[in-house]
Amino acid sequence: MADNFDRNRDNRDGNKSPDKKSGRMGFFFFISILVVFILMMFSGTGSRRGTEFSYTEFLARVRQDQIESVVISGQEKIHGVLRGVYNDDGLFYTRIPYADPDLMPLLEEHNVRIKGAAPEISLFDVIFQFAPTILFIIILLLVIKQMRGGNSAFQFGASRARKYEGKQKITFADVAGQEEAKNELKEVVDFLKNPKKYVKMGARIPKGVLLVGMPGTGKTLMARAVAGEAGVSYFSISGSDFVEMFVGVGASRVRDLFEQARKNSPCIIFIDELDAVGRTRGLGYGGGHDEREQTLNQMLVEMDGFETKDGIIVLAATNRPDVLDPALLRPGRFDRQVTVAMPDIKEREAILGIHAAKIPVGKDVDLKHFARATPGMSGADLANLVNEAALSAAVKNRETVDTQDFEEARDKILMGVARKSIVMPDSERKMTAVHESGHALLHFYLEHADPLHKVTIVPRGQALGVAFSLPERDTYSRTKSWLEDRICICFGGYAAETIVYGETTTGTKNDLNQATEMARKMVCQFGMSEMVGAVALGSEDEPIYIGKEIARHKDYSEETARTIDTAIKRILADMKDKALSLLSSHRNELDLLTEKLLEKETLDNGEIRRLLNLPPLPDANTDSPPDSGEDASDGETVL
Repeated sequence: MADNFDRNRDNRDGNKSPDKKSGRMGFFFFISILVVFILMMFSGTGSRRGTEFSYTEFLARVRQDQIESVVISGQEKIHGVLRGVYNDDGLFYTRIPYADPDLMPLLEEHNVRIKGAAPEISLFDVIFQFAPTILFIIILLLVIKQMRGGNSAFQFGASRARKYEGKQKITFADVAGQEEAKNELKEVVDFLKNPKKYVKMGARIPKGVLLVGMPGTGKTLMARAVAGEAGVSYFSISGSDFVEMFVGVGASRVRDLFEQARKNSPCIIFIDELDAVGRTRGLGYGGGHDEREQTLNQMLVEMDGFETKDGIIVLAATNRPDVLDPALLRPGRFDRQVTVAMPDIKEREAILGIHAAKIPVGKDVDLKHFARATPGMSGADLANLVNEAALSAAVKNRETVDTQDFEEARDKILMGVARKSIVMPDSERKMTAVHESGHALLHFYLEHADPLHKVTIVPRGQALGVAFSLPERDTYSRTKSWLEDRICICFGGYAAETIVYGETTTGTKNDLNQATEMARKMVCQFGMSEMVGAVALGSEDEPIYIGKEIARHKDYSEETARTIDTAIKRILADMKDKALSLLSSHRNELDLLTEKLLEKETLDNGEIRRLLNLPPLPDANTDSPPDSGEDASDGETVL
C-alpha cells in the first residue's frame, strides 16, 4: 500500500506542469493555423497585375480599338488585355468611378470581348466580415478548454477546493499549545507516513477527524499543520462552497473533490465550517429533499465509500457540532472529535511569542505579563493584539514595539478607540466619575471579587467610563459568592449616584442588564436559589432554522415563573442594598476617589490603594492589563 502511495505521488509530481504547458502550446498552435488558413484562402484575390489606367484613358483606348478583351468584376473594376500585345506589358486594370450606362454598348461597338467575374474582396474586408465568427470560435475554444481542465465560472460541477502542496509548509511547531489536540492528530500524521505499520496490526485509522472549537482557536491552522507534518497534499474548501442555486451542483462538487483526492493520494481534505452543509436533515421549512441535503447525502456516500487504503483523511472544522447530522458523526465517517480549546495562560504566552518573533519587540515587553492579562482571548485575538501593537509603533515612527504599544493595542481591542476629543460638560464628567468610583471602590471591600485593574473616565467605544478587574488566574467555574459580589459591583454605579445625587442616570442601563442576567442564570441554570431549589428551568435547545428569541422554550408552569421572578428580584434587591450600605459607610473614600479621578482621569490598582491607605496586594501587578470579559458599552466585566 505504501508503494502505491509513493507511485501516486511520483505520477502527480511528474505530470503536473508538462500537461499545462502542452495544453497551452496546442491551443495557440491551433489558433495560429486557423488564422493562416483564412489568410491563404484570400491571398490570391485582389491581384493588381498590369498597368493601371485611368477610366478616361481606358475609354479613349476603347474608341481607338486598342483593347482586345476585358474582365469586369462586379461594377467596380476592369482587368483587360491590349490588342496585339501578348505579354505582361499588355495587361492593365482600371476602376469604374461611376455607373456608366454607355460602357457596354461602347465595348460591343469596338468588338471587345467581355467577361464577368465576382467582385474582389480585400484582406481588410475579409477580416471585417469574418471577425465575429473568428472571435466566437476563439471564445468557444477557451470555454471548452476551461471546462475540461480549469476552474471556470462555466464549470459549475467542479470542486472549488484549493490545493496546497509544498507551499508555506506549516508544522506543529507553528501551533502553540493545544498539546492534547496535537497528540490526537499525530496518529493521523503517523498513518499517512507509515501506513504499513497500521495495516499489519489490523488497525483502522479514523477516516474523518472533526475539529471542534470556538472561532479563532486555530482549527484551520491545526489541519494545515497535519498536512505539513505528513508531507502530503492538502485540499481546502469551505462548506458553503458546495451549495449553489443549481440543482445537483453541490453533489457534483463533492464527487469531483473526492476524485481529485484519490488522484493525489495520500492526501488530506479539509472542510471548513462543516455546519454550512452538514446540518441535520429534514428540519427545513421547505420539507425534506433540498439541494443542501443532496450535497450532504453525497458527502455521506463518499466518506463511507472510499476505503482506508485510498490514503485519504478528511478533516473538518466547526463551532456548532450540536447541529450536525448524526450520520456524519457515526463511526466510519467522522470517527473522532478533537476539541481545540481556548488557550490557557502558558499557551497564550507561547502564542504571543510566535507572533512577537515576527516584529521588533522592545526589551521592556514582558509577554508573560500580557499572557496573564488576556484570559479568554483566542489565538486569533492574540495575533491581532500583536499586529495592533506593531501598527501603533509604526504610526509613532518607532523602531521597536514597546510595552506602551501593547497596552494601547489591548485597550483598543477590548474597549474601542479612546475618544479624547469628546467635549463633556463638567457636571456629566463628575457624574461619570462618581459612577465609576462606585464600581471601583466595591472591589476593595468585597471578599470574593477579583482585584481591580484600573478605572478611567476617558470615553472608549460606547462607554463614558470604565472600571474593570483582572482575575488572578484562569478560572473555569464560579462560586455563588463570586457571582453575588459581581452583581453587587454591577450596582456600584447605581448606588454611588443614589448616594451623591439622590437619583440615578441612564448610565446604569447596562449594569442592570448584566446584574439581571447573572441573577437569572443563578436561579434557572445554576440552582443557586433557595426559593427555587437545585433545578434547571428553561430549555436551551432550539430548532436549527429558528433563532433563539423565536424558539424560547418555557418548560415550567406560571406558578413556577412567578417564583423565579421573585427569586431573581430578591437576589438583585439584596445585592443593591449591600452596595448602598458599603458605599454609604465609605462615603469619604468615595468622594476622595471621585476627586482624584476627575484630576487624573485614569487610576490603577496601586494608585488607588496608596490614595486610600490600603495595603498592597501580596502578589499585585498594579499595571496589569484588563480582563477579556470587558463590555464596551458599560465598563464592567461580565460573566
